Amino acid sequence: MNTENKSFTPSNIKDLWQTPKPLFDTFNKEFNFTMDVCASHENTLVGHTYWTESDDALSQNWGFRSWCNPPYSNIMPWVKKAIEEHEQGCTIAMLVPADPSVKWFKLAYESCNEVRFISGRISFVNDDTQKPVNGNNKGSVLFVWRGSAPKNLHSVTLVDRDDLM
Repeated sequence: MNTENKSFTPSNIKDLWQTPKPLFDTFNKEFNFTMDVCASHENTLVGHTYWTESDDALSQNWGFRSWCNPPYSNIMPWVKKAIEEHEQGCTIAMLVPADPSVKWFKLAYESCNEVRFISGRISFVNDDTQKPVNGNNKGSVLFVWRGSAPKNLHSVTLVDRDDLM
């Protein structure tokens, strides 16, 4: 049985969750993102520089400092694209479920420069209502591919959700 994409979230909103703005703002202070590579018109957090599903971010050049909260139904192509963009010198910060049982997690872990496990579950924002929803059934992790970092630099930390928010 494939449990990699198992979700009980209604399909019409399953891949449209927005990162809570206070959490994003904390990361944005550090990275100063120039592009949101996986957004909708309603949930982008990087202003006017974002790609929607119809823009097909997986076929675009992501730019210097990209934020990525990918659709959780199929994360592997986003990890592969982050690796490709990192090889071009880009910095990517990707927020995903902390699930080391799946193949994309291992690939991301082995290829990124930083892993930040987030202690405490994140209440993502419903794209339709713009309200946070409790009940996230997994923890989260931020994978960071730093464009200027040596390939062998790899740090793993645990950060508290409340400190980030």
